[in-house]
Amino acid sequence: MEFGVFILAQQRGYHQSSQQVIQNSIEQTVVAEQAGFNTAWYAEHHFNNYSLSPSPLMMIAHMAAKTQRIRLGSAVCILPLYHPARFLAEVGFVDTVSNGRLELGIGSGYQEFEFERFGVKIEDSGAIYNEFLDIIPKGLTQKIVEYDGQFLKLPPSSIAVRPVQDPMPPLWITSGNPVTLGRGVREGHNLFVTALLNGTDAIVALRERLDKVAQDNGADLDDDVKFGFLRCAFASDKQSEIDAYLDNARFQRRISESLKFRRAQSDDGYMVKEVPSPTDPSFEQLRKNLPVGSVNQVIDKMLEEISILRPKHIALQTQLGDFDQKTMLRQIELWGEKIIPAIRKEVESMSAVSA
Repeated sequence: MEFGVFILAQQRGYHQSSQQVIQNSIEQTVVAEQAGFNTAWYAEHHFNNYSLSPSPLMMIAHMAAKTQRIRLGSAVCILPLYHPARFLAEVGFVDTVSNGRLELGIGSGYQEFEFERFGVKIEDSGAIYNEFLDIIPKGLTQKIVEYDGQFLKLPPSSIAVRPVQDPMPPLWITSGNPVTLGRGVREGHNLFVTALLNGTDAIVALRERLDKVAQDNGADLDDDVKFGFLRCAFASDKQSEIDAYLDNARFQRRISESLKFRRAQSDDGYMVKEVPSPTDPSFEQLRKNLPVGSVNQVIDKMLEEISILRPKHIALQTQLGDFDQKTMLRQIELWGEKIIPAIRKEVESMSAVSA
């Protein structure tokens, strides 16, 4: 069982400077490596405070120089906002400077606000994404790549700096579309999924959907597909810390949904207002849904979710809203010291019994 930290780099208000937010991302990665996490993941978003991470590959290149072991992943590069020649070249470069530690998460994007400012039609995003998925394996494994698609054109070109990983860095596919996930399964890529802030019923339904995707594409989910699970979780004996984490998790969903459904409000064109929604979960519901509480409560809840979903990787959301940085660094250390070892021990026991 692998564990990662998912670093969204949010700015909840002007009491946080952009420099502070990015510095917190750097510190969390360094501490995650020290704590024994396998991977640090970085988002990509633009033009507002939802995430201050405009280039996961730039962040990975920077963190490659500040870490030694932890793998570094994009979660995700929004492919329709890139030119394929530059994207391939930067992937090869980043895998090189990280000495083969790149995990390449890719997606088609969902925030129309971003697409408009890059001059890309969001209704074309799926088709552009699929053309990228044609190009990426060829560009990273072949000496010369060319492509003539509806949206992407690339004359015969060679990527100067090749990836260190052979044949290429692992690809992670994230999508709610079963067709997109199905292509990832057929082509042997990894999947990245989430149940958002929902509970056990949603995880059961997610497992059923993934099973169907795998079966429809000639694969067994447990034997043939590596997939990761993005989750909010927090362990503490202090209710105030748990509530602060849940408050920031709810903030993240409010802002994400307001951008996705084009109802975002802002006084200055940048800082998106946090507007409560009629569908907001209460703290009581979030405490029921999520692995939060004492260390033992979190371990038990995580093990319950793992027994249902059976992911190979779990990524914890660590940089939400304006959650206190020192508290989060201690949380990352706590996972490394107590929670991850306990979960791994139980998962190994369960695997031994089932074998």
